[in-house]
Amino acid sequence: MFAPLDAARVERLKTAYSVRNLDRCASLSLVHHSDHQPRHGDLVLAEVTKVGYHQVLELTDGRKAKLYVGDEILVAYGARYAPDHFEAELPDDLGACDLVAAGGVLGKVRSRNAAVSAPTTVRPLGLVGDHAGHVINVSDLALGAPLAALRKPPTFVVVGTSMNSGKTTTCASLVHGLSRSGLRVGAAKLTGTAAGGDPWLFRDSGAVAALDFTDAGMATTFRIPLERLVTSSLLLHGHLMARGVDAIVLEIADGLLQPETAQLLDRPEIRKITSGVLFAAADSSGALYGVQRLRAGNHPVLAVSGLLTASPLAVREAQAGLDVPVYGPLDLQSPALAGELLRRAVAESAEAQLVDHGVDEVLA
Repeated sequence: MFAPLDAARVERLKTAYSVRNLDRCASLSLVHHSDHQPRHGDLVLAEVTKVGYHQVLELTDGRKAKLYVGDEILVAYGARYAPDHFEAELPDDLGACDLVAAGGVLGKVRSRNAAVSAPTTVRPLGLVGDHAGHVINVSDLALGAPLAALRKPPTFVVVGTSMNSGKTTTCASLVHGLSRSGLRVGAAKLTGTAAGGDPWLFRDSGAVAALDFTDAGMATTFRIPLERLVTSSLLLHGHLMARGVDAIVLEIADGLLQPETAQLLDRPEIRKITSGVLFAAADSSGALYGVQRLRAGNHPVLAVSGLLTASPLAVREAQAGLDVPVYGPLDLQSPALAGELLRRAVAESAEAQLVDHGVDEVLA
């Protein structure tokens, strides 16, 4: 069963970042399927029943809207992997559940960090469908195939020890340094949970194009099959290349021990587009562990950055055990240093081709 959604009601909804690519001017419907099991990315209209940890909802334009009991919100179903906040799974039904991310993701909390309070709870009112009652999924809102690029620009991948280890700051700083050197830079966040802060920061840092996994049709990437993550990563990379950028910076969320992160890094398709890796760590021991693990997987590690760079002592500790440099945000924002990293990335990529294909094939 479904019923048309009144345009005035749609206009009043607090619509989350996770579903920002939905055309809210189109004819929408409210779909009621009592036996429907939510899928990752299904759009849902829900009523706030109790305001907990998330007291605001990030809207499509980035504004943080305060939440009140009784608010109707337009969000998407998904799971979440966030050791600093919530571990949440996809609900089994359309019953009461939790707002597990301010960017607009509904799930069932399985565990939470002791430092955070209980989640905001909601009552789903129905799935959101098109004019014919077909349930809309975030995947329906994804970008199409990109135009073919004339060249393949050098691509940096930034990964870290965990969430909040300084990955996004590292990405933004590198984007800024490369941009200041006169290059057109594209940036994307390949995995994580819907939130607009990162791609907007990339734009603020000078990126001429900034995307994230929501543009590839996912509200969150936790529990998403690996093949789809690989395809979506290549889609985002392809769209950045199609913009004719001179360099690309990609962020992979969470840490090396997160399943999707580890699996994605080791896929040959991702290795093929990677020219160099920057590793963000919160402390010196994490930096040593991360570089060793990446090196064991033959990843071209160029440098270490992250939260540890706030402490000169931690930098000295890390540098004593590393054979790659440790750079802080201000270092990466230097056009000269960013340019040097670009040259090293190009050299690393050329050397990898020699190893993979043989000297004669590369020179042919």
